[in-house]
Amino acid sequence: MAILGRQPIRSQRDLREFEAEMTLDARLPEQSILEVFESSAARDPEATALTMLMTGAADEEPRRVSYQQLLGQIRRAANLFTDIGGDAPGVAYMLPALVETHVTLWGAETAGYAVPINFLLQPESIAELLKASKARILVALGPHPQLDIWEKALALRAQIPDLVLVRVSPPGTPTEPGVFDFGEALMAQPDDHLTFGEARSGADLAAYFHTGGTTGVPKLVAHTHRSQLVAAFGGAVLCGFRPDDVFTATFPLFHVAGTIVGGLSCFMAGVELLVMTPAGLRNPAVVGSFWRLVAEYNVTIVGGVPTAIGAILQTPVEDHDISRVRAGATGASLLPPAVAQKFNEVTGCTLFEILGMTEASGLISIDPLCGSGTAGSVGWALPYTTVEVRKLESDGRLGDHCDTGEIGVIAIQGPHVSPGYSDPKHNDEVFAAGVLNSGDLGYKDAQGCLFVAGRSKDLIIRSGHNIDPVMIENAMSTNPCVALAAAVGMPDPYAGELPMCFVQLHPSAQVSLADLMEHARQTIDERPAWPKIIQVVDEIPLTSVGKIYKPSLRCDAARMVVSNLLHDEMQLPEAQVTVDAGGLRGLCVTVSLSEGDGPSASRVEERLQDFLFETRVTVA
Repeated sequence: MAILGRQPIRSQRDLREFEAEMTLDARLPEQSILEVFESSAARDPEATALTMLMTGAADEEPRRVSYQQLLGQIRRAANLFTDIGGDAPGVAYMLPALVETHVTLWGAETAGYAVPINFLLQPESIAELLKASKARILVALGPHPQLDIWEKALALRAQIPDLVLVRVSPPGTPTEPGVFDFGEALMAQPDDHLTFGEARSGADLAAYFHTGGTTGVPKLVAHTHRSQLVAAFGGAVLCGFRPDDVFTATFPLFHVAGTIVGGLSCFMAGVELLVMTPAGLRNPAVVGSFWRLVAEYNVTIVGGVPTAIGAILQTPVEDHDISRVRAGATGASLLPPAVAQKFNEVTGCTLFEILGMTEASGLISIDPLCGSGTAGSVGWALPYTTVEVRKLESDGRLGDHCDTGEIGVIAIQGPHVSPGYSDPKHNDEVFAAGVLNSGDLGYKDAQGCLFVAGRSKDLIIRSGHNIDPVMIENAMSTNPCVALAAAVGMPDPYAGELPMCFVQLHPSAQVSLADLMEHARQTIDERPAWPKIIQVVDEIPLTSVGKIYKPSLRCDAARMVVSNLLHDEMQLPEAQVTVDAGGLRGLCVTVSLSEGDGPSASRVEERLQDFLFETRVTVA
C-alpha cells in the first residue's frame, strides 16, 4: 500500500494533492485484512509488532512479538476457528488487552467474522449479542482472581448449548472437559498457510461490533474487509505513522478505537504497539508509572481517551526522558481544552483529536499528527471520503449543507461506511441513500476544519434556546480543582430544561460551590448556559471506553428535581422516586406513594404533568 516513503499530510492542501495523485484502489490494492499482515511481515519480518507488559514493573521482561510471528499466529487462529466452527464461523471473544486478543480478532476476520464483546456487560446483554450475531465460537479469558469473564462464559454456554468455548489461560492450566485450550490448539495448526482456501476479503463480513454509545441498548454494526481497510488506511495516512513509531495501545480491543486506528492502522505502517498491561490505563500502577514506561520503551505517540490522558497528566514526569514523544492522539469523547493545554505543557507536543464512529468502521476524521494542530478541531475527513455538515429537518432527515460556522449534523459518505446493522430495522434512522447520519453536531471553519459541538441528543433546550453542554464542560474544566465536568438538562416545568453541571474534583482539591458558580459565570459567555445547579460528585460515570455516561446523570438530575418537589413543596417525605432512561420522552419518572399518601396521587400527577418526562404514580 502506498503509505510509506512519502511526505506526511500536514495540511488540507497536502491531503487534496494526495488524493489527486492516485486513486484509492491504486493506493490500497489490498482486499483482505490478512494481506495487511502479510505485507508488513514481508517488508520487515523481524520488526516488533507487539510489546506486551503484564505488570509494568521496572524489572519486567516484556513479551515481544515480531510481525512474522504475528502473521503466523493469525494463520494458526484462522485455521483453528475453521476446524472447530466450520465454514466462515462467527467468533466472539471476551478478552482484555493481550497478544492473544489480537491473534483472535484478526484470525477470526481471516476465517469468518469477529464479534468483539465488552466483558463488562451484563450476561443477559452478552447472550443477546451472541444470538443476534450467530457466533459459533466464544474465546474467553480463563479463571482470573479479579475478572469474572470465565464464569460468564460458562453461564453463556449453558444458555447457548451449541456455543464452542475456547479458553485463554497460562501454560500448564489444567484442562477442562469440552473446552479448547487456545495455546495448545493453536500449536496444532500450521502457521505458514491457510488450510481452508482463501482468506475472507472485499465485501465479505469481517466483524460485528456492538455499539450503543452513551445513549442506548447495544446494536451490532457490520464491518466488511474493505470498509475496515479504507478506514485504517486513512488513519495511517493522517496520523503519519512510521515504522519507527511506538504507540501506547491503551484502547480496549472490543472498541473500534483499539482495533482500527490503535490497531490495524498501526500494523499497516509497521508501528510497534506497546500494550500497557491487560487493563491499560484502568490499571493504577500503569497510570502511576506511565512516564517511566514511555521513556523506557521509547514511545513516540501517546494514545488514550481524554479522561485517561487527564489522569496520566497528574503523574509527574520527574527525570524520565520523554523526548522521543512527538504527538498525542485522543478520541472516543471530546477533548477538554484544559487537558490539551496541560498535555502541551508536560510533553511539549500537541494532543491531536480523532473523530470515530463504529458505523464508519471506526474513523471519520483526524487532525493530522504531523500538522501544527487546530485547537478544538477533529481535522479533515479521511482520504477518499466525504464529511459534510447538514441541516436537520423537522422530520429528522438531513437537509441542505450548512454555511461556514453554522452548526448542523455531521454526515459521512465513503467506502468505509458500514453496510448497516445486523437488524435492518435500525438502519433507517442512521443510514439513508448512502449517507451516514452520525448524530453528532458540528461545524466547519473557513479552512474546512471540522469541529464537534456535541451529540444532538445531548443538547440542553432551555425555552427554545439550544445550549451546547460542551461549552459548559470546557469552561468548568479550566478550573484547576476540576478533574471532569458533565453538563445535562435538568427538567423544569417552565423552561423544559435548565443546565445542570456535575463536577468531579481532583484528589485532595477543595473548592466551594459558590466559587465554582462564580467560575462558571466568568467563563461561560452565554448567560442562559450558566448552570442552575452545580453538584460535586465523587465520580462521574463513564462508559467502558471513557465516555461520560450521560443517561445516568440525566436520571440523577430528574430524581433530584422531583424529590425536592415532593418532599419540600408538596410535603410528602415518604414518597420514593425512581428514574429510568428511555421511553418516548427519554426519561420515565416513577413516584411511589405510601397508602397514607394515596389521596395525594392525583395531585402529584397534576403537578408533574408540566414536565417533559413520562410519569407514573403508584400507591403501595
